[in-house]
Amino acid sequence: MAYNFTNAKAEFKKVEEWLAREYSGIHTGRATPSVLDGISVESYGSFQPIKNVASVAIEDPRTLRVAPWDKNQIKDIEKAIVAANLGLSVASDESGLRVIFPMLTTENRTKLVKVLKEKMEDARISIRKAREEVQDEIKAAALPEDEEHRTKEELQKYVDEANEALEKIFAKKENEVMN
Repeated sequence: MAYNFTNAKAEFKKVEEWLAREYSGIHTGRATPSVLDGISVESYGSFQPIKNVASVAIEDPRTLRVAPWDKNQIKDIEKAIVAANLGLSVASDESGLRVIFPMLTTENRTKLVKVLKEKMEDARISIRKAREEVQDEIKAAALPEDEEHRTKEELQKYVDEANEALEKIFAKKENEVMN
């Protein structure tokens, strides 16, 4: 009986998606609407993501235009963006907000790469934990020794593929930050 790796593959995929989401929240000096995805605004008594109360568009390479559907919410959205402490400048006018991404200095780029590496290491740790859980399940299955060895080799192949995918995500984001 061969071991079913479906759950392990799904767990590895979740880790990849988590890393990609974490990296999308790190700005690189270029305006990207996804930076605002994690920010919630109080709207009519409940907290809503910005994209639910306003349109977010790229105005130029370093500026986002946030146009709330209810103009009375401009101040609330501005407060939420400032409170998120993302290092962005916010300027409001009668039709909405301009979110300005500052130019990154070499020092800031280096710090961002360190943050990227920390998140990458967190993702690798999650992959290792998932691998250990599957290895424990394989041991508990009491497979014949050669079958157990083959199954662990197959697991390692999936782990290597997941780590390679994480490396690609990291390399792409590192390139964005440094250029």
